Amino acid sequence: MRKLFIMALLAAATTASAKVKLQPLFSSNMVLQQQTQAPIWGEAIAGKTVTVVTSWDNISYQTKADSKGRWQVKVKTPAAGGPYRITISDGKPTVLDNVMIGEVWICSGQSNMEMMMKDIKNSKEEIAATASHPNIRLLKVERETSRAPLDRFHAPGESWQVSSPEWAEEFSAVAFFFGREIEKYRNVPVGLIETCWGGTDAKSWTSHDFIEQLPDFNHEANNLDSVYHAYSDLDQVYKNDWQRWFGDAAATEAKANADMNGDILAWAAPSYDDTGWFDVSLPGFSEEPQLVNYDGMYWLRKTFDIPARWRGKALKLNMGMVDDHDQTFFNGKMIGHSVGVRTIRSYEIPATATRTERGTVALRILDGGGGTGIYGFRGHLSISCGNDTMLIDGTWKGRCSVDIDHLPDTPKGQISYVNISTLLYNAMLAPIIPYAMRGAIWYQGEENANRAYQYRELLPTMIRDWRHQWGYDFPFYIVQLANYQPQLKEPNESAWAELREAQSMTTRLENTAMSCTIDIGEADDIHPKNKQEVGRRLGLLARALTYGENIEYSGPVYKDYKMEASAIRLSFDHTTGGLTTSDGKRVRGFAVAGPDHKFHWADARIEGNEIVVSSSKVKLPVAVRYAWADNPDCNVVNGEGLPMFPFRTDDWQGITYGKK
Repeated sequence: MRKLFIMALLAAATTASAKVKLQPLFSSNMVLQQQTQAPIWGEAIAGKTVTVVTSWDNISYQTKADSKGRWQVKVKTPAAGGPYRITISDGKPTVLDNVMIGEVWICSGQSNMEMMMKDIKNSKEEIAATASHPNIRLLKVERETSRAPLDRFHAPGESWQVSSPEWAEEFSAVAFFFGREIEKYRNVPVGLIETCWGGTDAKSWTSHDFIEQLPDFNHEANNLDSVYHAYSDLDQVYKNDWQRWFGDAAATEAKANADMNGDILAWAAPSYDDTGWFDVSLPGFSEEPQLVNYDGMYWLRKTFDIPARWRGKALKLNMGMVDDHDQTFFNGKMIGHSVGVRTIRSYEIPATATRTERGTVALRILDGGGGTGIYGFRGHLSISCGNDTMLIDGTWKGRCSVDIDHLPDTPKGQISYVNISTLLYNAMLAPIIPYAMRGAIWYQGEENANRAYQYRELLPTMIRDWRHQWGYDFPFYIVQLANYQPQLKEPNESAWAELREAQSMTTRLENTAMSCTIDIGEADDIHPKNKQEVGRRLGLLARALTYGENIEYSGPVYKDYKMEASAIRLSFDHTTGGLTTSDGKRVRGFAVAGPDHKFHWADARIEGNEIVVSSSKVKLPVAVRYAWADNPDCNVVNGEGLPMFPFRTDDWQGITYGKK
């Protein structure tokens, strides 16, 4: 009884001295939106008084934590400036330093928004230059899914970061270059919140209350648990197929490497001598000559001293995001395996494996194509025992094992459970709401391209949803899909063109606009590397439409047409500086059709701010299309060099009509 009493006293003392809990949104180096009532929230002991003091005006705000320990205040923010300090206390203060007041933007979407600074053109120079922008602050929401809205998320370092090469290299390039434009032309601190996930569907970023309003998604939204379990079962089958594949590949691998002595586990053993292997610097995109153009199986190893206080205890190994698939070993025993590019690895090391003075981590990795590496920030590569952590980044040992051409065929049929309705909204957007911000930029649509007609409703619904959750109609700026895939010799139907059309239709929403990138894609890469120009063009939208600068922010946009005998005359908006071609050559990209709906390439000529199109193969043209292809050959721009948006004058049923 006395023991229980003492334990109760200790628990009470611990609780009484507990600090307020804050999520990464509220940390040193943060940016608060200027000239607004900015919410600040967190957790404390139920009923406890929480005080928030802001140094820019020395005002003290007080509130009480509710029965669940939640509290929130709204602080009045001044015009852009800083650095400032915010002190939050429930009797024990938490101090947030180097706080800036400025412009905050949400940056979301799929892989082209997620594409990191280190993966773009001129990456080394651009990353080095990030050190010159300390007033740009970065917050990256880590990948997570949830079937119900969460109130917390995780971020690298669990906090905002000052722009620097260390933190910017794995931040969204589009977001950073957009922020750089705002900082440059508005002369204010900029806070960028990246929340994105490659290969994801817009329905995943939409809340239950809004997605269920759409008939195509109603069943999934209202049967989320059963849908999730069905996807999970299929996903497990896929992972099991991969585990069998790794087993089948072992014989080929052992045969190809004499020093395995017939057993791949030889390379995982702590006694194995890896001094002859090449050095690999981790984390990062592999730039070692042996791995730059390599596709196939390879190994990574690192040996370290196990702290005496850890020996005989269960540990956790964190390996960041391994590209593509791995089996991971500790002291010769497999402790985990994962499937999928850039999936964060976290494996348990059993206490029975940590009784030695030294430990060896070995990864058997299959890279199926493209670059490879282990991605993440320095803190992602670590071993921990409770709250005690040791970094294992830096120099590892590597060795290529078997080229992919000599390995068995890999499993097919991956199931992307992240594309279930609401899962990403719940985990990666809901915890941010209602953080005060100016607006959002969005680069997504590739995943929805084959259901472009459906996207006509889905994207506007998602935007209305976000605005409803925040409580105001903030600016929402979209990147239209870039050109991609081989160019076709003849006019044809295109799912990507229909998706671009759906994106254009979305701009009918108030305070919504779009940037055209039809000229800066890459035929053989769905992730074009010129993200500088994408960020610049998004910046033009914000500078003109949000901040009121008198600049041209858009390429030519189709307005109207009229018939002229055997030709059609087209008129446009956003023709600042006149219409011209980007390469000084004849106009390309137009096609016309007659009543038979068959399109032929058109002759086109610029007349002032209009374009006249015709074709000798079409006596009575009734419809015109421009840049209507996955990867169109088109070249019309305005005097600012901004490309004309793809369009069509007809409303004939497209190839994605009815697809769900």
